[in-house]
Formats: sequence, C-alpha cells, structure tokens
Amino acid sequence: MKNRKLSFYLISIAVMALLLAPLQSYVTGLAKLNRLMMTEDTLEKVRAQKISPKLMEQFREWEKEEDTSCYEYLYAYLVSGETTKSALSWYVSRMRLHWPEDYQILTGYLAAVWEDLVYFPVPRSSSHEEAAVTFGDSWMNERTFGGKRGHEGTDLMASINERGRYPVISMTDGVVEQVGWLTKGGYRIGIRSPHGGYFYYAHLYDYARDFQPGDPIRAGEWIGFMGDSGYSEIEGTVGNFDVHLHVGIYVNRPDGSEMSINPYGPLQYLEGRRLTYTYY
Repeated sequence: MKNRKLSFYLISIAVMALLLAPLQSYVTGLAKLNRLMMTEDTLEKVRAQKISPKLMEQFREWEKEEDTSCYEYLYAYLVSGETTKSALSWYVSRMRLHWPEDYQILTGYLAAVWEDLVYFPVPRSSSHEEAAVTFGDSWMNERTFGGKRGHEGTDLMASINERGRYPVISMTDGVVEQVGWLTKGGYRIGIRSPHGGYFYYAHLYDYARDFQPGDPIRAGEWIGFMGDSGYSEIEGTVGNFDVHLHVGIYVNRPDGSEMSINPYGPLQYLEGRRLTYTYY
C-alpha cells in the first residue's frame, strides 16, 4: 500500500512538473522580454546591427511565408540571439501583444535602415580589378578630431589612394536633405530615403552635379567621387587622411532627435548588390 501511495505521489509530481514547465518557460520568457524592451542595452543592439547577410536573406524568405515582416524577425534576433523561426516567432507574438507601441518604434527603426537598400555605394570597375574598396566594422571606434567621439559610420577605403577616381552612387531612392561642406565630413551629401533613413556620404572629392536640398535621387544614381576632403573649417581642404568614403546611417527618434546606426551590416548585405561601372 505504501509503495502504491509513493508511486502515486511520484507520478503526480512528474505530471505537475510537465504541466508547469511550459508556464515557467512562458513566465521566464516574458521576464526576459520585459528587460529587453526600450532599454539602453536594447537600443545598442538595434544600433549595432550585428547581422550576417545570409541570416538577413533568411528573414526575407520567412517574410514571404508568414504574416511577420523581416524586420520583426531581425529585431527578435538582435535582442534574443535566437535564430530558429519558431523561437523568433515566439518573441514576435509576445512583443506584439505586450509592448505594441515600443515594438512598433523599434521595428520602425529597422525598416528605416533596411527597406530602401538597393546598391552598394561604390561600383566595381569593369576594366581595373585593382580599383577595389575594403571596409571593416569601425562603428564607434574612437576619433579625436574636434574632440574625442565615437565614429558614427563605416569607412570604405580605396586600394588606390587617388581622389576623384572612384564613383559613389546612392544606396537608396530618396531626397537630398543636406549638401555641401562640413568641418568633419568635408564635401558631403545626406539623402533621406522613403522609409525615413538618413544616408550620409562624406569626404567626397567632388559632386556629380549641382545638387540642391529637395532634389530627388534614384538608387544607383551617381552622386560624386570618393575623396579625402574634410577635417578643416576651410572649404576644399584635402589630404588630412587617405582617400575613402565615410557612410553613415541615421534614424529619427519619436522626440525628433537623431540616432546613428552601424552601417557595417547593411554594407555587407549590399556587397552582393554591387553595380559595375567603367572607370580607371
């Protein structure tokens, strides 16, 4: 009899454990999500854009199969580190339900960065393979000109250190918002894309034409040449560093302030979408 009672208790405990495990997992997941929503740590993950091109392509494929945007999958991945569709879908459904306003803002940042991307900003040369560009993840590395600060962009370095050689094209459709000389950026142009991202191209040698604020731009349109202008209040100063293109990406927060996003991930993604031009 005692053995029967013991067996009954043990079975009951095992059944309760099985029943409670999903609930415990759910509660643990919600607690984790609560720590992830709209915190500085979350914003840093969104800004850092640690995503491989292959995984981003996977999210775009999943988007075609489910009522979930690739930016929802991307956000869930950035904050959770999960990579399976089932796990990311769990995060998406809970964030939609419990934090709809914050969730919309955060996924909106991602759409502003990714939705309008079309082309890599420096075309290949059809006749000179040695005219290459290289880039690494230099976002928020220390810079000292004009005071200590973080590097809000990615530098595409020219293999041939010659200003005016490499054409620069717009990565997106959009409208010219800013153009002209900046002390840090030299000759630069800033383009606002249709979904709200601000794409900033700096240290140009020259412009393709006389751009004015409000001018429409098409993805792939020639906007200027790579150069080494900037780091001076005197317009036209060159030679303070090697020839390169600084690419910056910014999004607007609800309060109107601007937030920089790491361009490295988007640029890696666009390497497979690179045009070929004839230049020397």
